[in-house]
Amino acid sequence: MSPFDQLVHQTASTRRSFIELPLIQEVMREGASKDLYLDFLSQAYYHVKCTAPLLAWAVSCCSTDDRRYQSALFKYIDEERGHEEWILEDIEAFGGDPESVRQSAPRFPCKIMVGHAYYLVDRVSPYGLLGMVHVLEGMAVALASDAVRAIRKTMPAPSESGFKYLTTHSDLDIEHTKLFEKLIDEIDQKHLPLIIESTCDFYRLYGAIFQDLDIRRQEQQPAFSRRP
Repeated sequence: MSPFDQLVHQTASTRRSFIELPLIQEVMREGASKDLYLDFLSQAYYHVKCTAPLLAWAVSCCSTDDRRYQSALFKYIDEERGHEEWILEDIEAFGGDPESVRQSAPRFPCKIMVGHAYYLVDRVSPYGLLGMVHVLEGMAVALASDAVRAIRKTMPAPSESGFKYLTTHSDLDIEHTKLFEKLIDEIDQKHLPLIIESTCDFYRLYGAIFQDLDIRRQEQQPAFSRRP
């Protein structure tokens, strides 16, 4: 079994638990309301905005023995920079208030996920960030396209815009997952146990963001919408 296959095998149960979250299953079957979609985008904005800085921080924490990893991180930085602006465009397309999202702070689960990523890089190992990369990219490939199809049925976009983050990110991540698999198979395998552990952590942390979205929806609190 290759190192990447070991990673997939040993994190399968937490991956399954994430996919089986009630909100995710509901959206895949029935789509989503505008308020729920805008709320999802608002939280995605905050962690996506942190992606390039996190990758850069991981580069700075690498040693001279980590050149293969550093090279991959530089590629990720080039391709991830500015994706948060796609999210703001999608919010605008659905009548949300992108400036309000830009100026506001993430809710607690999103703060915890991003904070844990910084902790891993700063205090444990820059390789711990690969757990976050694997979860976010893997779930984009596995779920985003189907989620967009379901959402379009219940909430058609006013134009072709409104889903740029999910559709474009999903397409990019298909290529990224191939690069990720190659990277996992090539790096020093002493890092694999940490990557497996952090992957499980990030499935749970990312899942907590969706659980929070579900709670907020049930409480019927308003999302970032413009006043009429």
